[in-house]
Amino acid sequence: QVQFVESGGGSVKAGGSLRLSCTASGYLHNRGCTGWFRQPPGKEREGVAVISGPITYYADSVKGRFTISQDNANNTVYLQMNSLKPEDTAVYYCAARTRGIAGLDPLSTRPYNYWGQGTQVTVSS
Repeated sequence: QVQFVESGGGSVKAGGSLRLSCTASGYLHNRGCTGWFRQPPGKEREGVAVISGPITYYADSVKGRFTISQDNANNTVYLQMNSLKPEDTAVYYCAARTRGIAGLDPLSTRPYNYWGQGTQVTVSS
């Protein structure tokens, strides 16, 4: 059974930083493709950042501010979020796909098999 434990969400002021963690059981992050997605209030879920082996993908809205990384020893994927803005406020979800992402849109929600429960990030102005 695949499970994700997400942590690191919270409330910060604009310009602040947070680091989200996604630790998996029943699944190895380095065998597939893992991403962070978010769902702002009243909006659809959207891709934020994805890591697949050595390759990373980022939404334009977070490029230069967010960094996704992977710690295989701890089977954890991180999302370092810097220079946070109020528009980054959302529930952030970890998601994984057990296969590669070639030929698919990595920032689309559709290719992903497994999802975490989400962690709230609130950025105040």
